Amino acid sequence: MEVKVITADITSVKADAIVVNLFEGVEHPGGATGAVDKALDGAITKLIEQGEIKGKLNEISIIHSLGKIPARIVAVAGLGKQSELTPDRIRGIAAEFCRSLRRLNCRRIATIIHGAGVGGIEPEAASQALTEGSLLGLYRFQKHITKEPENQDIEELLIVERDAAKLPALEQGCKKGRAIAEATNWARDLINEPANYMTPSDMAKMAEGLSKTHGLSLTIMDREQMEKEGMGALLGVAQGSRQPPKLIVLGYKGDKSSANTLGFVGKGITFDSGGISIKPSEGMTEMKSDMAGAASVMAALGAIARLKPKVNVTAVVPATENLPGGNALKPGDILKAVNGKTIEVVNTDAEGRLILADALSYAVKQGLSPLVDLATLTGACRIALGDINSGILGNSHELIERVIKAGADAGERLWQMPMHEEYKELNKSDVADIKNSGGRWAGTITAAHFLAEFVGDTPWVHIDIAGTSFRDKERGYLVKGATGVGVRTLINLALASAR
Repeated sequence: MEVKVITADITSVKADAIVVNLFEGVEHPGGATGAVDKALDGAITKLIEQGEIKGKLNEISIIHSLGKIPARIVAVAGLGKQSELTPDRIRGIAAEFCRSLRRLNCRRIATIIHGAGVGGIEPEAASQALTEGSLLGLYRFQKHITKEPENQDIEELLIVERDAAKLPALEQGCKKGRAIAEATNWARDLINEPANYMTPSDMAKMAEGLSKTHGLSLTIMDREQMEKEGMGALLGVAQGSRQPPKLIVLGYKGDKSSANTLGFVGKGITFDSGGISIKPSEGMTEMKSDMAGAASVMAALGAIARLKPKVNVTAVVPATENLPGGNALKPGDILKAVNGKTIEVVNTDAEGRLILADALSYAVKQGLSPLVDLATLTGACRIALGDINSGILGNSHELIERVIKAGADAGERLWQMPMHEEYKELNKSDVADIKNSGGRWAGTITAAHFLAEFVGDTPWVHIDIAGTSFRDKERGYLVKGATGVGVRTLINLALASAR
C-alpha cells in the first residue's frame, strides 16, 4: 500500500472512503469531523444523538455518503477518552479502520491526522503512528494460499492536512513509520513461513537480500568456520538436522568515526521439535516461529539502514534446526562454548540458550557493546506474562531502562524480572561448568542467568519474547500469526543511541 501526505479539504477528496474521528463523550463534532458532518446534512450528529456513534476506542462507524461528497463512504473512528489518547492507540485505531474499509472493498482511502489537534500529539508522531498502524494492521500472510482473497488489498492511503506548513513534519513521520512497519512485516513474513521454506540456508539467503538492498556488511559462517571458532554449543544443537547451520552477521556502520558498535543477537531455531527431549505434538506447528528473535534483529538492521542514524549496529544470528536423529544431541552430553565454558545438556529442548551462548560469546569477542538478545526462550515467560508483555532481564540497570523506554515508545511492553544471585544455584552442574536447564522453577530467570555466563562484563539485556512473538487472534495492529515483536523496540534503541 502506498501512503501519501497531501494538502486538501477532506470533504473534497476523491476516494472510496474518508476517515474522520470522534472522542468519547463529544456530542457536537468540530474540526474536520464537523465539516464532514455538515456536508452530510448533520448525519454524524444525528447518529450521536441516537446513540449509534459513541466515540469509544476503536469503534468504527460506517456512513454512506449517497453522493453528498466525492467519497462513497465516511468512517468515523472512535478515539476513546481524550485524556487517554497515545500514539500507540492511534496505531491500533488506524489498523481497525483500515481492516474495516478493506472488508468494504475500498481501494483508496483518505484520513485526517488523528490526535494531532486537540489530542495534543505532535503532528510528526501522529503521522508516524497512523502510517505504522495502517501497514501493520493490514498485514496478512497468504503466500501459500492459491485462492484469491475475498477482499483485495487497499492500494493507497492519503493522509490529508489543510495546513501546508505542517506537511514536512507529516512527511517525515510517514517516512519513518513506513520504514519501521515494513521492517516489522518483513520479519513477520520470515516467521510465518513454514520450516521447509525457512531453513537456516533460506534465512542466510534472506540476509543476503537484506544486505544488497540496504548496503549492509554480511558474513555467513558455515559448519567448518564455526568449528574453527569453537562454537561447540551451536554445533551440538545442529547435530540432529540434515540442514547445515549458519551463523549470520549483518552490520550497519552509520558512525565511521567511532569503533563503538551496538550488538543485537537473535535466536534462530528455524524449527524446534525439542530434539531427543521431544515436545508434545499439540502446538508443535507453532515451533516454526522459534526463529522470531533472529527475524526481528535482521529486520531491525534493515530499517536502521533506511533511517540512517549516526550509530554502528551489528546483528548476530545463530541459525539451526533442533531435531531428533541418530546423530542428535543427547541428555547428559557435554558441550564447550566459544568462551571455553563447558555445558552439561540435561534437556535438549533447552536449545535456544545453547546457540545463544556461542552467539553472545562471539559478539563479545568482536567487541560489540552493549548487547541486546531477543529470543523465544522459555515457556515459563509465556506462563508468567502471557502475550501482553515480553520479559526483560540483564546485568545493566541503565541499559534495561533504555530498552524499556524504547519499547514503550513503540507500544511494545517489557516487564523486568529479577536476577538475584540465589537463582544461579539452580544451574549448577556436577560434571560441567553449568547445565543448560535449572528446571521448572523460575525458568525465565535461570535461562537468563545461563546466558549471563557468556557475556562477562559487557552491558547486556535479554528479552524473552516466547509469549509475545505469535498470536492466535488479532488485536489492533497485532494480527493473527507472527507479530514481529522487538523490531520496533530495537529500531528505537538504535535511534536513541545515535550521536
